[in-house]
Amino acid sequence: MSLTIRVIPCLDVADGRVVKGVNFENLRDAGDPIELADHYYKNGADELTFLDVKATVENRSTMYDLVTKTAEQVFIPLTVGGGVRSVDDVGKLLSAGADKVAVSSAAIERPSLLAEISSKFGNQVLVLSLDLKSRQGTKNSWIVTTHGGRVETDIDAIEWLSKAEDLGVGELLVNSIDADGTKAGFDVALIAAVRSASRLPLIASGGAGAASDFPKAASAGADAILAASVFHNRSVTITETKDRLREAGFAVR
Repeated sequence: MSLTIRVIPCLDVADGRVVKGVNFENLRDAGDPIELADHYYKNGADELTFLDVKATVENRSTMYDLVTKTAEQVFIPLTVGGGVRSVDDVGKLLSAGADKVAVSSAAIERPSLLAEISSKFGNQVLVLSLDLKSRQGTKNSWIVTTHGGRVETDIDAIEWLSKAEDLGVGELLVNSIDADGTKAGFDVALIAAVRSASRLPLIASGGAGAASDFPKAASAGADAILAASVFHNRSVTITETKDRLREAGFAVR
């Protein structure tokens, strides 16, 4: 685990707007992405993550423009994901202003893509985005999903992330589909299982409901903690999350 815990707001973007739902469904408008990014930057966010939840060809140019405009006024690391399918996609996002790029479904379809990206740009830019769901009938076992959590595979989560690490991934973004948007707390069992399987920097996502949830995720092994709804609706602030982390004995920026 890193010495300093990072707090990362996530902006799920569709057609140039931030959206949010529950368990990746019933998306609703949550605001302007550039305004939200600027707000989080000024209020102490360590990084920002943009995820293109539609990831259509038509939406791609909108995302490039959004990344560029955000990078021009927000001076913290920016990770962008959603629909990244090629080395060329990664290059364009980095050129637009992204610092890191998250890859998910395309890597499952063609794992060698991870090695290609890492070889060309370095593993420091490559984030493996994992949308994971509990395997029915099996305790402490998770499967990988694709297409924003809509399609289940029979791929074991731990086996997949271990393979991805060997292929050159530099960071893991672990999102619990079961907890996503529920505000019931992070899936600490999942975080702990991933931490036991990998030494890569681990971003925990899915389930934040209160500032007190963040130290629990850090205790389970997260190096960074990502949230969306609780930040967007201002029920929890970045300052509050850092205060709770600090009180629990974790270093924050």
